[in-house]
Amino acid sequence: MIRRPRHRQYRSMADINIANLVDVCLVLLIIFMISAPLLQSGIQVDLPKTRAKVITEETSGVVVTIDKKGGIFINDVFTRYENFGAALDRELKSKGTTSVYLRGDSVVPYGTAIGVIGRMKEMGIESIGLVTGHDDQKSSATKRR
Repeated sequence: MIRRPRHRQYRSMADINIANLVDVCLVLLIIFMISAPLLQSGIQVDLPKTRAKVITEETSGVVVTIDKKGGIFINDVFTRYENFGAALDRELKSKGTTSVYLRGDSVVPYGTAIGVIGRMKEMGIESIGLVTGHDDQKSSATKRR
């Protein structure tokens, strides 16, 4: 008896495999949750706390950071105080903005911060924002007791 090969008919499957889709979405969500904090400024500073209103609108500008050792960073790139003016001017022109946001560690000497602000004022920069952390009233009330 000779066997004839059977031709199987395959039907197209019109359903989406949801389990695999959910797995991929959850993995992507975890990756983004882990990487999101890393996308913030790379210079670690302990910002001074204030009860000022939090600005919710998105702003653009150049971020100048002074770390606790007195190092000056323009958009996370280290610069010496002597080269600060030229480096900041280059960065402002490349970004096409005139706004500067100053982040300073809470232990930075007042004179260092004022020196950087004075240098920016000499350059003609009028839009200088000071970045601070938010101080919750509940936590500050418990500190006083």
